[in-house]
Amino acid sequence: MLEVKRFPQDMSVFEVNRADAKQCFLSGLFEETVKLDSGARSFYTYLKPGLHYNQPCLVVAPPASESVLTWLEESCLLSFAEDHDLFLHVLIPENGAWDLSGADADYMNKVYMQIQSRQAYVTMQDNIYALGLGEGAVIAQQAVMKMSSEWSGLASFGELNDKALLNAEVLHGSESTGKTELSINAAKVQVPVWMGWQENTGDNAAVCAYWKKQNDTEAERFSNAFADEIYFPSTVCKSSQLNEEKISQVRVTNGFAGEMSRELADAVWGFLSKACRHRGYGHKMLRNRIDPEAYGFEMHTMEHEGFTRLWYEYVPASVRASGRKAPLVLCMHGRGGTADSFLSLSGMSRVAEERNFIAVFPEAGVYQQRPGGVRNTLLWNGEYEGKRIDDVSFLLKVVEDVKARYAIDESRVYATGQSSGGMMTSALAEKAPQVFAAVSPWSALVDPDHDLVLPEKMEPQVPYLFLFGDRDWLVADREHGEMAFGVTAPIAAYLRNLIKLYGLDEEPLQYTCGEISYFVFLNQNRVPMLTVGRVSGMTHANYPRESWIAYDEFLSKFSKNEDGKLLYMGKEA
Repeated sequence: MLEVKRFPQDMSVFEVNRADAKQCFLSGLFEETVKLDSGARSFYTYLKPGLHYNQPCLVVAPPASESVLTWLEESCLLSFAEDHDLFLHVLIPENGAWDLSGADADYMNKVYMQIQSRQAYVTMQDNIYALGLGEGAVIAQQAVMKMSSEWSGLASFGELNDKALLNAEVLHGSESTGKTELSINAAKVQVPVWMGWQENTGDNAAVCAYWKKQNDTEAERFSNAFADEIYFPSTVCKSSQLNEEKISQVRVTNGFAGEMSRELADAVWGFLSKACRHRGYGHKMLRNRIDPEAYGFEMHTMEHEGFTRLWYEYVPASVRASGRKAPLVLCMHGRGGTADSFLSLSGMSRVAEERNFIAVFPEAGVYQQRPGGVRNTLLWNGEYEGKRIDDVSFLLKVVEDVKARYAIDESRVYATGQSSGGMMTSALAEKAPQVFAAVSPWSALVDPDHDLVLPEKMEPQVPYLFLFGDRDWLVADREHGEMAFGVTAPIAAYLRNLIKLYGLDEEPLQYTCGEISYFVFLNQNRVPMLTVGRVSGMTHANYPRESWIAYDEFLSKFSKNEDGKLLYMGKEA
């Protein structure tokens, strides 16, 4: 019989593994609870030994015909989660049956939110997938239809009924979770779907038709060894696929006998796991996941202040072949993120490929985000055992390490980052202005958990492009916002200090392009030393177009001459 454990109330008692800082502290099967309007409900979480944070999460509505623990013991799901490095979360039906009124779909969506609490482990909203089996297939369908803007994929294997379309026209409302990275959008969006049943007729066919319409698929039908019907998205696409890719297929397996084989499960996961859903403006955006190995990234490590630290490098083949000096861009993830998760979220490697620069994705140190929570949530300039971690020195060592192996144009070294990575970007500009020709922080500038310390000078001056969303809890203040773009008092104080230090015009030039309203502050030479971009309809987030904007429209225009003086499009700034 499986042993069911509870997470300790105080997870901060566990020591961080300094050689592998983002490793889960515990392993095994754990019972967790989630609060609903009707009361608390339990669910199970399975963590394999050695599981790392931010691996994909699979939330399962199992068959209701037998005990969940018995079913888990007899099914292939635990070994499946181990082999694919998954966080496995399994719902528990009440009284041996699922409630098809919509209540259990809401329970499943609450579990989606609960597993991101970062109390006992750390996950991300980017890669959470729903699976419904047997009678649970209807629950998974209802949950994803109601909150499709959150789930990265859906698989349901079991016969459906008319209740499966209960939420076809129903939306989970937009929801703020306070000062966290999690946000809940309200939108009907594309979702990669794989469904299994006996025949694609009746209620099954109605659900299939719903997803074909939602995913804008073509009528032509394809098949493979595991799916009898595969419908691809229409090739008609009226907008750019830079931020959201039109990738949601609808797959159907007919003749499903009621029990998913391991071979079929692997095939389904191979399909679903290719997609990630990332925050952006308007709603969360679906994109193909960037796999570091498949895309040619190299991972490197070094010892720093007693921790093994890592980073990924992307070096375009054109850069390797040319032998010419290439620009270098540091790209830093946000709080709770990881270096490899930020590859997909930022899309900066694609910019590097087309613009011929080297992109480096470092990974932050650790800190404790919540009282009693784990002490190894990743954060830039965090702390451990009461000591602040010096990530400025770590990142400068990374730059030197890259320079020792590649020809780097030292006049064109730049930094970007989101949230905590944005704060780190500002810290690099303040502490190492001689290294960086320009920086672009996204959705953060200063740490709200520490007293604001404004730099008294910055020599040489480092140009800033600051991008943030008008719904960003950390930056925007829609009621009492300061400056022309409505930011919080600490952000305004930091920007006003930059304007003073750089001798910039106090009144910015303004223009709007697409979803971004720009505010441009010029110096006496009419050089845009500070540009602020406010993104309409965006929470605490970033998206790939920001990476292109940051490099093409700002960073690449700045460099340094042999004396270290700042140049703007080749002339002294």
